Amino acid sequence: MSVRTNSVGKDLMPVIYIPHGGGPMPLLGDPGHKELISFLKELPNILPKPTAIVMISAHWESEIASISSGSQPHMIYDYGGFPAETYEYQYPAAGNPDLAEKIATLVNQQGIECRLDPLRGFDHGTFVPLMLMYANADIPVVQVSLLQSFDPAQHIALGQALAPLREQGVLIIGSGMSFHYSQGSEEDNQQFDDWLCHTLVNSTSQEVTQQLINWEAAPAARNNHRREEHLLPLHVCWGAVSRQHRLAEKVFSGLLFNRRISGFLWH
Repeated sequence: MSVRTNSVGKDLMPVIYIPHGGGPMPLLGDPGHKELISFLKELPNILPKPTAIVMISAHWESEIASISSGSQPHMIYDYGGFPAETYEYQYPAAGNPDLAEKIATLVNQQGIECRLDPLRGFDHGTFVPLMLMYANADIPVVQVSLLQSFDPAQHIALGQALAPLREQGVLIIGSGMSFHYSQGSEEDNQQFDDWLCHTLVNSTSQEVTQQLINWEAAPAARNNHRREEHLLPLHVCWGAVSRQHRLAEKVFSGLLFNRRISGFLWH
């Protein structure tokens, strides 16, 4: 595992794309998730404490952009075949209806149709990493869905709509996986990870946008993401920083299921 811990900027809250692992396995202390568990637990030490968290999880897709607006979100145990204890986990962070309303306004101003969802709870793409990152559950959390269209440009635009929240201390987290297809080979995985890292860390802002829009043309793209729901939270993260022309820092590199997974931070 490698974790970079450069200081963050004072004016804008960073944006981060994290791998969340396999179901609840990080919370079970699975040995294969050791590197990821350590990374998620360390993250609060390199981030300013946020006033709120906006989470874009791979595990919420909606026809139009949807925003959780309840004050006390419930738990969604959207996995199967795990020990009984994993269906009793609680993450009692509050929602933030006022922030949800603000997000809806920003998204509408971006020309994206959206709706508030007061009944949406926390899926495992949200509560698993947050139970490791912010175990005290003392930071309000609002989830924003992916779009079922899977249009990469629309997800970048969604992130652009969220960008002003950074000025208010809101931490935007994209929760997915940089690799998410068990049939892809190690070579396929390495090629795609190399492409992704080069694109985010070494390219110009315009190049990043174009590369992410055309991500299917990347080496072995579909052998890493048969469906792109675990990649698109990254597009939202990039959108949130793209107008500041910020390139990413690779803050996590580790192995999971013998495949390379990466995490990225934007200041």
